[in-house]
Amino acid sequence: MSWLILIFLLLVSDLKAHKSNRENTVSVIIPAFNESKTVADVVKTALSLDYVTEVIVVDDGSKDNTGEIAKKAGAKIFSHLRNMGKGSALKTGFKVSKGDIVAFIDADLKNLTSEKVDKIIKPILEDKADITKTKFKRKAGRVTELTAKPLLNFFFPEIKFEQPLSGQFAGKRTAINKIQFEEDYGVDVGIVLDADVQGFKIKEVDIGSLQHKSSPLNELNVVANEVVRTIVDRALEYGRVTMMDSLGKYIRMGILGLSLASLGVFTLFFIRQIPPVLGISIGIIGLVIATFYIIKLIRRSFYILLRKQGRNKSLKSFLYMHSPILVSSLILVAMLFTLLSAVNVGEGSISIEPASRNVIIWRNTTDNRTFDVRGPYTVDSALENEETIIRSPVDALDTLGLKHDDIIFIKDQTYVFKEPRIAEGNIIRIPREARLALNVVEREVIADGNLRKVFDNLYVQRDLSLQGSQAENLTLNEGAIIRSTPQTGRLVNIYLNDEKIATTRGIFQNDTYSIYINDIRVRNIYWNENNDNMTYYFYWGNQEVKLEILNKVTADMQFATASQGRFLNFYII
Repeated sequence: MSWLILIFLLLVSDLKAHKSNRENTVSVIIPAFNESKTVADVVKTALSLDYVTEVIVVDDGSKDNTGEIAKKAGAKIFSHLRNMGKGSALKTGFKVSKGDIVAFIDADLKNLTSEKVDKIIKPILEDKADITKTKFKRKAGRVTELTAKPLLNFFFPEIKFEQPLSGQFAGKRTAINKIQFEEDYGVDVGIVLDADVQGFKIKEVDIGSLQHKSSPLNELNVVANEVVRTIVDRALEYGRVTMMDSLGKYIRMGILGLSLASLGVFTLFFIRQIPPVLGISIGIIGLVIATFYIIKLIRRSFYILLRKQGRNKSLKSFLYMHSPILVSSLILVAMLFTLLSAVNVGEGSISIEPASRNVIIWRNTTDNRTFDVRGPYTVDSALENEETIIRSPVDALDTLGLKHDDIIFIKDQTYVFKEPRIAEGNIIRIPREARLALNVVEREVIADGNLRKVFDNLYVQRDLSLQGSQAENLTLNEGAIIRSTPQTGRLVNIYLNDEKIATTRGIFQNDTYSIYINDIRVRNIYWNENNDNMTYYFYWGNQEVKLEILNKVTADMQFATASQGRFLNFYII
């Protein structure tokens, strides 16, 4: 009877596990860059597994028809406007996926089978692992053997995987949510390191042999650099690298002494609540510590700099390593000179009276500068029935060089900038399709300095500010491409009937630019930096328009060429 009960309990347990596994949804994410020859087979192989609920291909700025082929094969397609790297593609795919379990498969595999994909995912379905990674037979693994394994053995000796850079992964969404995705080829080893440090169960599964597209040596150099950077960054982040050598100790203790000396001076002269005796004591202790360790540091550094071989490199290393203590010393010296030069000693009292040109130069109020503090900005979803409207604060638009009611084109869709809702502060509301194209998600925080990078290379139509007596009867907008970094451009003055009505600046290419009046093209300008012609005329009835291209200036907008849009569009009443 007891055997029957045991068998019954085992059957119930197996049924519950089977049911639990079937309740898990599985997403397969395939990053692809110019993989039109192999991506369809990879997609079909993933879809052949009955528990896979979706296959997502992230087209990372391909120049061929990778996206179209993958879509025909049955995948959901999400595209980057430009190549952003494997890690960025995986991040995008993970953001838009819905599965409880997510698998990452390369798009260039030539002999992938459903059995191999099942080996990657099955341990997670059976709750035997939080994350799985693969090992497989291959012809070469130069980056792994010569770069990744030696560094991992040095910084993370507990990690003993045969192929830490295998590229094929799967994991529970709850686990992957806690992992930082690198944007480049460092993503594979980054996942392994984050998962190991955070204590997730990682299983390396053998899937036989895989055929990858072979990479040339110059590409492997890029991969190796990104892998090295990722391992070293993680080693720093997780405390695997510390300045435990004697030189590092001298630097740290010297900075500590200088900091204590500075603290003692400040407490003595500026902090009334701290007794002067305590301030003097702190300063003296700091000076003793600083003097002791700086002398030891100078002696050690002197022997290093005496070496003739590699003296230039030693000098560079010296300046790099010693810069913190040099700066700390300069701060202390400057502060002491400032205070001592302004000290007045009276009967029984000491006072400090800062005066002009005592190291610190006091400026008149007219010389003071104000600071424009912008951002950061939080991304949120669009309001209901506003799928073509981006609501943005004025500061963000100022950074982009735009205004409210200007138009931006994102993946062939037109969006208009509007005012934010009252009391929403630095929130930018972006519709879903635009967020996907821009590779941002809800609640993501964007620093003002990174805002132009998010909107880089997008076409905008912006209204120009007009001046003069004819401004009331005229509207003028400009087509331009947002650039994330400033470049050398030109200043352009615009005249109507010999009266200056607007000024703009932008980057010209050696190309054709179209001028429109009332939506009719009236003139093409053929710009070349070597041309002498800097003034152009065109007419609309009895109206004369003149463009005057002036000296070179710095600009962060590129004028739209005729193939990209309208350079200038006048609306004359």
